[in-house]
Amino acid sequence: MHPRPLELFDLPKLPRYRDKVLALDSRRALTRGNPLRAESFLSYLNPKRRIYTAISEDEEGTVLGGIIQRAEETFARLAYLAPARAPLALIDHLAAHAGTWQARQIVTEISETSPLFQSLRQCGFSVYSRQRIWDLSEISPPANLPALWREEKEIDLIPIQHLQREIVPPLLQQVEFFAPSSTGMICQADELLAYVDSTHGSQGIFLRPLIHPNTDDMRKKLLSLLVSLPNRHSLPVYLCVRSYQTWIEPILEEIGAKASESQAVMVKHLVSKVREEKTVPVRGEKVWANPAATIQHFESDE
Repeated sequence: MHPRPLELFDLPKLPRYRDKVLALDSRRALTRGNPLRAESFLSYLNPKRRIYTAISEDEEGTVLGGIIQRAEETFARLAYLAPARAPLALIDHLAAHAGTWQARQIVTEISETSPLFQSLRQCGFSVYSRQRIWDLSEISPPANLPALWREEKEIDLIPIQHLQREIVPPLLQQVEFFAPSSTGMICQADELLAYVDSTHGSQGIFLRPLIHPNTDDMRKKLLSLLVSLPNRHSLPVYLCVRSYQTWIEPILEEIGAKASESQAVMVKHLVSKVREEKTVPVRGEKVWANPAATIQHFESDE
């Protein structure tokens, strides 16, 4: 049976897959929890949001897969698979649907020790970077730390973009997006050398740093960040360190953060070359070679 959109009559099946979910979008999983929980799954039924779930049924069983695209991003994310299996037909179906959103890529995050890693490679995903998620929840900052951070403002957008161009490798620029956010944090200084994107959810706070290597006294700055986070309450705090910023990791270990296993950041491109149609020349006319093919998004499952 070909993969198809999840329908209302499929909802009674969800509980049996809730404990088999493999989360592939760390930020969403750590801030919102299991995507198949009733309260989390309601957002997947909102037609105004770019969230899509498909179901694939074959001789090996049933697999659910979900993709999401945030409004400000030009790529989609493979959010989860349940159970941890990646039928090529399902991945192609999800990729085709992401193409209808005009997404240029699908991004996913997975441990390289997972059996699914090789399956995703066979489905067209390539490793673009690696990351580790650090848990900062058990760190107790010392008292009387100076206030080194402030909340992001609209005027900070251009300096943040400049910092991103300096730090993020060109290959990753297309799938590493730092959107203007009312919860982003700026380290106060004469010039912007440290910025942290912050995502809050009911299950936790997820931080993505942009920190220039010339930033001094990072130990104090990271501890001060924990104190400065707005609306933290008792939520766990996670910080995602990608491979181009691994110099931060010894400092995180020193202040008591706990690291997850390494994950591969994988990307699948969703554009294909399409031949241009050319008029057949009449006899005697010169025939010119077609120098290049156009680029077109996938727009259907076929």
